[in-house]
Amino acid sequence: MEKLDLDKQESEFLSRAIKHWEREGFIDSLVADTLRSSYDVKGFDWMRLAKYSFWIALICGGISFGWFIIDDAFLNYIKKLYDTPNIVISILSGIVSASLFLWGRRLKRISPEKVFSNEAVTFMAVLFTALCIAYLGKTFDNGSGHYSILFLVSVFVYGVLAWNMDSRLIWLFALVSLGSWFGSETGYQTHWGYYFLGMNYPLRFVLFGIVIVTAGATLKRQTWFKHFADITYIAGLLYLFMSLWFLSIVGNYANFDQWWPVKQITLFYWGIIAAIFFVGFLLYGLKNNDVIAREFGITFLIILIYTKYFEYFWSNTNKPLFFAILAISFWFIGRKAEKIWNVSTAKRKK
Repeated sequence: MEKLDLDKQESEFLSRAIKHWEREGFIDSLVADTLRSSYDVKGFDWMRLAKYSFWIALICGGISFGWFIIDDAFLNYIKKLYDTPNIVISILSGIVSASLFLWGRRLKRISPEKVFSNEAVTFMAVLFTALCIAYLGKTFDNGSGHYSILFLVSVFVYGVLAWNMDSRLIWLFALVSLGSWFGSETGYQTHWGYYFLGMNYPLRFVLFGIVIVTAGATLKRQTWFKHFADITYIAGLLYLFMSLWFLSIVGNYANFDQWWPVKQITLFYWGIIAAIFFVGFLLYGLKNNDVIAREFGITFLIILIYTKYFEYFWSNTNKPLFFAILAISFWFIGRKAEKIWNVSTAKRKK
């Protein structure tokens, strides 16, 4: 019999499940022993290595491209292509994008186990799609500066592609494009002024994040949207929590010259609002076993606390004492986390 090759986390979960079934009488000891012998624990997490390797490959590829374009020989070559019509670049980018999408779909069909290499191809296809849309916009640009339309087009293009290819990665780009459209459209409507309906950018994106989080949580119950529900929920929380954190620092100021003279203590109420959101999601996650809400809540609550610590005490506190307090606080958090982890581990072993 071929054994399952599981990582440590998967094997621990399966071991707890078998132990529970045996204890409750669903299976006898013979079946339990047979199940335990049907899998092995991986000696090394090759999946994680593959994931990080592809990430590093994409980053290095981007650095390589950036380094390449500052080379004098390449710049001289680009100058010769400067007069290439935008529509030609758009069409060529579209052809490359379509080819990569088809290739990625074929790879996904014949080699579904190659998750990260397939996603890398899809990622490159998404970039060429963005290039295609950007140069298409330059082709029909009339000087109005209303480029938010391009982001809106990207939302629909990526949305359709994500749906047809069942790709969370492409759906994530659709959500990023949606946020880009919202930001640029509100800017365009105010002629790139500082405020839209009295709100600076962080405050606008607080409302935007609430809409995305609500949509993700609501549509999660729908079977047809289940595949994209978690990534929508996570993206919405990122929009919301990052905006709240930034809002706790700058308040509703949109101009650096206006914000700089203001004492941070006068913006304390924005920090309170952010803390209410973070604690609220933390408690909601604990009560409803929502891991995403719980982790986001505790993470951003800690970030907010330390941000306020630096804001209020950096200038007026003796630096050795300042960092000693930091050290003690992190030690306390580590001790508490270790205690919780040990209790959880003990419960699993029972």
